[in-house]
Amino acid sequence: MLTRELIRSGAYLDSFQDLPEQPRWSVGQIQASMRDTLARREQGTPVWVFAYGSLIWNPLLDYAERQPATLPGWHRSFCIRLLDGRACRKQPGRMLALNAGGQTEGVVYRLSEDKLQDELWLLWVREMVHGLYRPIWTGAQLPDGQTIQTLTFVADTTHPLYETDASVATISPVIACATGHLGSNRDYLMPLEAYLTKHDICDEYIAELAAAVRALPSTAS
Repeated sequence: MLTRELIRSGAYLDSFQDLPEQPRWSVGQIQASMRDTLARREQGTPVWVFAYGSLIWNPLLDYAERQPATLPGWHRSFCIRLLDGRACRKQPGRMLALNAGGQTEGVVYRLSEDKLQDELWLLWVREMVHGLYRPIWTGAQLPDGQTIQTLTFVADTTHPLYETDASVATISPVIACATGHLGSNRDYLMPLEAYLTKHDICDEYIAELAAAVRALPSTAS
């Protein structure tokens, strides 16, 4: 299980191989991405982070407030080919991202200003170790109808590891078998499905995918 200490110590970043197909970002690249994104922040507004995957069930953030939220214009998709972490070169997996279209129900975390830099650095190292995402600011809706500006990480559709086919039929056998130094690919999917089910959040794609993966053996035939 990923922890704050693993990220803080540098062990998390060091654990990733620098593969030709999936090069690891340097600390400088991660810092630049975070700096450039914060420069686009709407001044005077709190920083909310929209979570749609493992940030829901293992946030690792020291946050001031947490609420359910809906993100319009984006949907969950296992559209990034994964070669490390929860997969390997011999048995690639898939990573969850957001693709354009539809909407996503998830969770937002409000970060305190006095802890902002430290918490965002932990988040950036976690999410941008390979530069597979595009951090954006976009609007999300809270249960009371209020719209807030949120930070989230969407698929970088220009990245060489972006996959256009993220259908359940295509990716379920991939996720069922992939494993790496951070664990199995299916052990990323199942806690997400469990959380969504427990909190009555409907995501047909995740539900169908989890059912399909559950029906498959965990090792390649």
